[in-house]
Amino acid sequence: MIQTQSKKMTTIRLTATAIFMAMNIALSSFGVPVPGGHLYLCDVVICLAAILLNPFEAFVVGGVGSFLGDLLFYPAPMFVSLVTHGLQAAVISLFSHKVLKNKPVLASGIGVTIGAVIMVVGYTLGKIYVYSTFEYVMVKLPYEIAQGAVGAVFGMLLCWRCGIHKLFNHMINSKV
Repeated sequence: MIQTQSKKMTTIRLTATAIFMAMNIALSSFGVPVPGGHLYLCDVVICLAAILLNPFEAFVVGGVGSFLGDLLFYPAPMFVSLVTHGLQAAVISLFSHKVLKNKPVLASGIGVTIGAVIMVVGYTLGKIYVYSTFEYVMVKLPYEIAQGAVGAVFGMLLCWRCGIHKLFNHMINSKV
């Protein structure tokens, strides 16, 4: 019985990670047009997945998913995405699961806030390296901040207000 429960748990977690990673790749393929570029919504999936999954699974969704999305659609910043979104997701997951265990919404809020800062700083420094121009990065900075804020807010809303956290925990904790 324990062996069957363990296999089911592994299968569910692997499947959930793969689905979130596919959603991240899909949302990396298009963005909302803004002056000077696009605003991508992949941060919503990264924040949501990071709140629900453990740090390794969150890193896979955030880092590897963003890397693959960039590889397929815009390869220049793919390594920046791997490190930045991977670190963002891992930190959100650590806060969501290890800090303030009796107040999970507050812990997730702190995590997504720090994750948004990591994303903005990581992309700002990464784009300076990739594009070799500080001016280009400063033009994009307000949109990076907006992307981080939108991802944090909507990730929290989907998880806590729309009940995805409750559904996910029910799915994980259900018996065979």
